[in-house]
Amino acid sequence: MSRLGLLLALGGFALAVALLARQDLSAVAGLLAAAGFGLLLVPLAHVPAMVVNARAWSLLMPGRWRPGLGTVSFLIWVRESINMLLPVGRVGGEVAAFRLLRAGGMPSAPAAAGLLADMALSLVGQLGFVLLGLALLARAGAALGWVEVLAGLGLGTLAVLAFILMQRAAPFGRVVVALNRLAAGRLAGLAADAGRIDRMVRRLWARHRVIGWSLLWQFAAWVVGALQIWVALWVLGHPVSLAEALAIEAVIQAVGSAAFLVPGALGLQEAGFLGVGALLGLPPEVSAALALTRRLRDLVLFLPGLAAWAWAERRIAARAPARVAP
Repeated sequence: MSRLGLLLALGGFALAVALLARQDLSAVAGLLAAAGFGLLLVPLAHVPAMVVNARAWSLLMPGRWRPGLGTVSFLIWVRESINMLLPVGRVGGEVAAFRLLRAGGMPSAPAAAGLLADMALSLVGQLGFVLLGLALLARAGAALGWVEVLAGLGLGTLAVLAFILMQRAAPFGRVVVALNRLAAGRLAGLAADAGRIDRMVRRLWARHRVIGWSLLWQFAAWVVGALQIWVALWVLGHPVSLAEALAIEAVIQAVGSAAFLVPGALGLQEAGFLGVGALLGLPPEVSAALALTRRLRDLVLFLPGLAAWAWAERRIAARAPARVAP
């Protein structure tokens, strides 16, 4: 873990403890105890969202090398596990997934192009999902600071558009070619690979039908992700409507994206649960219990995901030809 990541993690943990300590901890513990083993349903409720997300990503992979839905779902599990539990700025999971795709036989250009497009479309789908959640909050009568909300959404939209335009402008080849010149031609192979990635990215964005379907599946994945909120509040004995679950999940996802540098959005996610819970009229102890349930989901679902990643990496290392000492 980097020093910055460690500091952010410690600061986020301190904030989370401070926020939760201000709640009625006996009431929170009572809610969790009453839920019992029903809390294990919450991690399971996240699985459908990962499968839908896998479907969205798989559409961006060339049919010739496209893995099965089960394999792509496994890659999504690994991606989320790394991005949620490790201080990697929400991109380390993509790097690991790229490596696993390459180990599975997919060439670097289609693997990288599909990942880059998937990241961009996921952000577009998330923006739409956050807008839906805000609309549902407003419909429920929540008092929102619309100037701040719209400013945040505007900045997010500009960032996503810049990310997409950058991909279409073939930046990888240009950067690596420049580095190759500085390295006196020692990066010629990497420059050719970067050029192939650029061409594949442009070709993929030109497939408007595929992009459109993938975006629809991405948005559906965000919507299905609200199922875990609905299930969590049901097992905690405070059921809400699906619309309220969507609103809560939208706010939490927005907070998580804004706090991408903080491992697991520690502290900020807890603040998000308490804030959106207050907007929807949930008792503070219920919002705190919901925040802890989300952390339990991360441990139950994503710690095994890290173990699965380590297992996959060991298999790659075992298949690699042994290096002969000179």
